[in-house]
Amino acid sequence: MLLIIHKARLHNQDGLYDISIDDQGIISKVSSTTAGTGGGPTNGSEEIDARENLVLPSFVNLHFHLDTSLTMGTTRPNESGTLLEGIEIWAERKKKLTAQDVRERASRSIKLMAAHGTTYLRTHADVSDPNLTALKALFEVKEEFKDIMDIQITAFPQDGILTEQGNKELLEKSLEIGADNVGIIPHNEFTREDGVRSIDIAFELAKKYGGKDVDGHVDETDDEQSRFLEVVAAKTIKEGYFGRVTAGHATAMHSYNDAYASKLYRILKRAQMTIIANPLVNIHLQGRFDTYPKRRGMTRVKELLQNGINVALGHDDMMDPFYPLGKGDMVQALFMAVHVAQMMGKSELLNSFDLITTNAAKALRIDHQYGVKKGNPANLVVLDSSNEIEALAKLSQPLYVIKNGALVVERGGYETTINHGGGKDRFDDIGKLLFE
Repeated sequence: MLLIIHKARLHNQDGLYDISIDDQGIISKVSSTTAGTGGGPTNGSEEIDARENLVLPSFVNLHFHLDTSLTMGTTRPNESGTLLEGIEIWAERKKKLTAQDVRERASRSIKLMAAHGTTYLRTHADVSDPNLTALKALFEVKEEFKDIMDIQITAFPQDGILTEQGNKELLEKSLEIGADNVGIIPHNEFTREDGVRSIDIAFELAKKYGGKDVDGHVDETDDEQSRFLEVVAAKTIKEGYFGRVTAGHATAMHSYNDAYASKLYRILKRAQMTIIANPLVNIHLQGRFDTYPKRRGMTRVKELLQNGINVALGHDDMMDPFYPLGKGDMVQALFMAVHVAQMMGKSELLNSFDLITTNAAKALRIDHQYGVKKGNPANLVVLDSSNEIEALAKLSQPLYVIKNGALVVERGGYETTINHGGGKDRFDDIGKLLFE
């Protein structure tokens, strides 16, 4: 089916454009039009008037936990607000997991993210559970929702690879049955030596199972002595795994001295690693052991970018033991990021959407087929704003979300429609998905 978007504004482009999408879901033409005329092609079987609003490539949520999402209310509250208590609470909750429980919450979470413009998702699945309940359920969810979202699943050893006998075997089993990426959490191992060994194990498994990417939680702590990121980067270089490794959180970096940070930037750049900041969650979890002054709780986004290192964002958690808020909106995560990182200059704001679009696509290694240009798959979002600064100021909701040329989300008035699986889900309040 041919789809044409009329009168769109594009990132870093003057004027208005028409975007033509062919019946294979590929952008076949991006042509200039004249404001107010609706010029360009008119023979599409379906047409969208962008109304001179901004059209961007659809968003990427590079770090999320579908298995824990929306469990708030079924667990005891995290009263300390610390990561450590969150892990303890989740350890209690995951003993009660069922496949139906995971599928139901993950399905709602995916619909929320899609409604807010995300069509690419990398989620972690805790594989410290001997039954691998969450992982197996998320395989089903990945298949069910492939029409509205591309999902990668990282086998994540939440409790550590070496902290319990059998955890390493569970991680390997997860890869055998189809997990997309290998996870690590070296700062959660008992000793630094075990943390380093866990990184070696992850790379060994990544190579053993067909060259999978390594996707780690690394140095998610305020401890300035936690320096596993350098170990991951050095291992990446030695193994020639350039561009295949992401490190989530890296919050210890905000406690490093500047001389050490300067050295670290060089290693990260050489390794071609991506650092994933999770501003909503880390500004909540970190700094909990400080009185005053309190640390910001987010990695050095601005400085990493200035030193040529790829940085992207994740939403991380949503209404679970680690974060009591959130609605699956990457623009909200970006809004927090530009504040905490003090990226409020005009050019910084205009280019900030790279953190949830092109930079994240590079980490997924899909950047060669991502973006609003001829020949790329039509994965697009039409925002209710004419530029990036307005979108952030308004926390704009998408008017339309397009996945592979198909219209998967439409927002009109007070109603949001999600087209999925041949049917339509209509919501007069999309937020109800948070509290079902």
